[in-house]
Amino acid sequence: MMMALMALSLLTAFGVAMLLSSSTEILIAGTFRDQRAALYAADAIAARAADELAAVADWDTVLNGLAASALVDGPPTGTRRLHDGAAIDLVQAVNMATCQKLTTCTASDVNAVTAQRPWGPNNPRWRLYAYGPLRGMLPASDIESPWYVLLMVADDPLQAPDVIAMRAEAFGPRSGHAVIELLAARAAGADSDYNDGGGQAAVRILSWREVR
Repeated sequence: MMMALMALSLLTAFGVAMLLSSSTEILIAGTFRDQRAALYAADAIAARAADELAAVADWDTVLNGLAASALVDGPPTGTRRLHDGAAIDLVQAVNMATCQKLTTCTASDVNAVTAQRPWGPNNPRWRLYAYGPLRGMLPASDIESPWYVLLMVADDPLQAPDVIAMRAEAFGPRSGHAVIELLAARAAGADSDYNDGGGQAAVRILSWREVR
């Protein structure tokens, strides 16, 4: 009897360990899936913004906030409720991008040299350009997507002519979040992964990186 009980206890412990291992693997796979989905969502809003910027004659109007994307869901302030009930604050998102603080960035904060922002006085001063639920830019209104995306713009840190910096972020389920930063240049007749056929004011992507 004692041997049987010990064997049963051992098998039970083994079964519980296998169950916990399987649950952990499922959670890891779900987290990886959400992270990849967030990256694709951020890339989607970057592609949308690149096409819109190609039609803007003067990018200074974008950098000064005089021109905005057609993809906006209200004033560029306040909180937005995500699909799972969580919320993001648009102003805090811009502050985090600009100086890695939730509160208002001071001049010294913006000019500080960090690993992510090594240009000192030329560090990007991010400004919201496009923001809203990802499903708002999908062609079919019945397509559901849990992701909220935003696109910020700033002057090129290297101060090159006809170059603009873009920062795309996506927020979603289970704290899913992805950030990419790009440099885009205006070039007549240019082609890129984001727009085809060129044109009189096409946009060419100079660089793309995921921010971790």
